[in-house]
Amino acid sequence: MSKRVLSISFAVLLGVGLLAAFGGAQQRSVTIMVLWSGTELQAFEETLVPFEQRTGIDVQVESVGRDLPTILVTRFEAGNPPDVAALPNPGQMKEFVAEGGLVPLNFLDLSDHPTAFVDLGSVGGNVYGIFISADLKSLVWYNKKGFDANGYRAPATLDELLHLQEEIYADGITPWCIGLESGAASGWPGTDWLEDLALRILGAEVYDMWVAHDIPWNSDSVGLIWKYWRRFWEPEYLVYGGTRGMLSTNFGDSPAAMFTDPPGCLLHRQATFIQSFILGAYPKLEAGVDYDIFVFPPLVPGPAPLLGAGDLISAFKDTPEVRELMQYLASAEAQAIWVGKLGKLAINTKVAPAVYPDDITRKAAQILGSAKVFRFDGSDLMPAAVGSGAFWEGVLDYVSGVSLDTVLANIEAAAVAAYGK
Repeated sequence: MSKRVLSISFAVLLGVGLLAAFGGAQQRSVTIMVLWSGTELQAFEETLVPFEQRTGIDVQVESVGRDLPTILVTRFEAGNPPDVAALPNPGQMKEFVAEGGLVPLNFLDLSDHPTAFVDLGSVGGNVYGIFISADLKSLVWYNKKGFDANGYRAPATLDELLHLQEEIYADGITPWCIGLESGAASGWPGTDWLEDLALRILGAEVYDMWVAHDIPWNSDSVGLIWKYWRRFWEPEYLVYGGTRGMLSTNFGDSPAAMFTDPPGCLLHRQATFIQSFILGAYPKLEAGVDYDIFVFPPLVPGPAPLLGAGDLISAFKDTPEVRELMQYLASAEAQAIWVGKLGKLAINTKVAPAVYPDDITRKAAQILGSAKVFRFDGSDLMPAAVGSGAFWEGVLDYVSGVSLDTVLANIEAAAVAAYGK
């Protein structure tokens, strides 16, 4: 063979090798399916920028909206799941684990994540999901100036909270603002009240049984929770606008009455995200000066169990790129960017307090970071026919005056059909 042919052959081989090497570099990527859109999607993509720049890994984000649960199941059953996905809740995570679909994440160092969240992302002693942020629901917002002027103090127990509302009324002020209207989703704010009470009165283990329909809706224990909730809005003088006001007032508009002159109410139980609605109505209010928060109290003195929702990430494939991405998303660096853009609460306890925009959000983050017991929003874990169907409807019926026996019988019938038990 001539030297010329050898030279050409070597050049071809070298070119092929370079192309292969270049191609291999291009293949260093990971896909992630998310339900976020708009501002949330933009914030997530910005969160990924430092990771991609540092590692050279191309993170391909596929936003599929609220249909993610269905799309993800379809893709999984077809043998074509994404590498990583943002799951809607721990319930679907457990379903995929049962099908052998998820990769254990035991390689992660989660020492900076509260135990309650590590447990929530674990099945059978293995970690299958990490939370990158949360919305805390177990909070009572209050008009701080009105609260302080009357010498009120944050209650340490549910009994003290019931006493406080009577004290507020005795001083000529309506205690609560409650809004249950939310368009097609009307009723959901009431489910949050009931879930918080279930955690406190029945305990976390029974709460889990209730969510899984291992105890019936028309049992005495579940009925007790609904009766207890009624103590916060009956007699009607306890709530701004009475029960009609509860049913007709949008949840986002409800806390605005706390800041009229004089205040229409002093207390409002809602999640961290309600602050944006408060400031939307009264942009000049100052957090920690005009309004503040305390934890919805426990049944007996001590740490209160916490209710909320969160952003959960799981992996369907085990590759070096997936491992690197999961390690990054669990880090304080990533979560600081994510929550800084959105006003959510980071799970990693090393996220600097300065990331949060105000003292109240910092306080909520501190509360979340010390969580001993945290449970995901129960209605979000239930089958849609129950959690976002009969349960929401039952709340509206109960406040409208339908008997509790009828309300719980209706939800139980829907649960039997949905769970098959």
